[in-house]
Amino acid sequence: MFLADRLTLDSPKRTADGYLAVRARAARTGVYEYSGRDVDPDNQHGLRGQAVVHVLRDEQTVFDTAAVHSFIGKPITDDHPREAVTAQNWRDLSRGTIMGAMRDGDHLAFDLMLTDASAIAKVEGGKRELSNGYEAGLEFGSFKAADGTECQARQISIRGNHIALVDAGRAGPSCRIGDVALCDTAPPSFLDSFKTEKPQMKTMLIDGLTVDVSNADTAEKTINTLIAARDAARKEVTDLQTQVATVTTDKANADAKIATLEQQLKDSVPTPAQLRDAAKAYALTAGKAKALGVTVTDAMDEPAIMKAAVSAKLGDLAKDWTDTQVAASFGTLTAGLKVTDADPLTAAISAGVVTDSFDPAADREKRKQALRDGWKQPAANAA
Repeated sequence: MFLADRLTLDSPKRTADGYLAVRARAARTGVYEYSGRDVDPDNQHGLRGQAVVHVLRDEQTVFDTAAVHSFIGKPITDDHPREAVTAQNWRDLSRGTIMGAMRDGDHLAFDLMLTDASAIAKVEGGKRELSNGYEAGLEFGSFKAADGTECQARQISIRGNHIALVDAGRAGPSCRIGDVALCDTAPPSFLDSFKTEKPQMKTMLIDGLTVDVSNADTAEKTINTLIAARDAARKEVTDLQTQVATVTTDKANADAKIATLEQQLKDSVPTPAQLRDAAKAYALTAGKAKALGVTVTDAMDEPAIMKAAVSAKLGDLAKDWTDTQVAASFGTLTAGLKVTDADPLTAAISAGVVTDSFDPAADREKRKQALRDGWKQPAANAA
């Protein structure tokens, strides 16, 4: 971004060759006011419509060695040109040269040598304000100056292009030419000021990746991207851990259900004694129902037999009764009845069927022994 500051010339001196040598406080730390259109022409930060935007220029930026040396040897122009000064247009635009630079308190002072007679005449006629022409980066955000002023941006990485004679200044009355000697802090070689300095890359290792942190915007975007990727990975791990815990819990619950069902299945298998008791109860119920004149079929269980018997005796009175009510009524109706004609098969089951245990191997051995002992009883064999 190309910016311009203003300062005032004071007490210039003529050299023996007729040139004009002056020292100017060219820049200061603190707050500078720009229009929103100057600092945010594309309105990327929502500042273009503001009449005044406060821009902070701190000590670290103003007195940066590379920034100071970038002005030395650059031309002085009469008003700002429409474009940056380069080798192609220097002959037409240059009116002098910046000879040196030094720190003067909170200010940066330049030693200027005006070599053009027309420009010198304008200075002697009262045109004594200057404006720095330079490129600088802007860091947008919330910054606070030493005097408490809130700023929406901060200058960084200043690189000088020229200084222009202008009619009105921006930097204020403190930026003036002083009646003092020229600077003695120029580079050891005048050509050093023309060297193109490549900024040293500052890197940082983040999660195994090398990040260039010398450029604030690029570093911020890269770091934010890494943080977002890290957070996404952490969330994925957390979600997977939750799923594993859920599956583990579900498996434990399923194992418990299976064990319970297996035990219920074992418990539901009736024992021989339970079968005999059930057969006895069924035979008794069927016999009592038959004694009351009710026809009993193989498709009827005990509740059905009781229901048929109670309905036969009480009719609609018992049509909405529960099984419990029916059983109570059946017990009352059959109290004292003696069952003598129970179904033979049912009676046999209720009485229990006793069978001798059969061992095939033992039976074969018994028959073989009988054959071996047969000769001992000839009379019996003959018979």
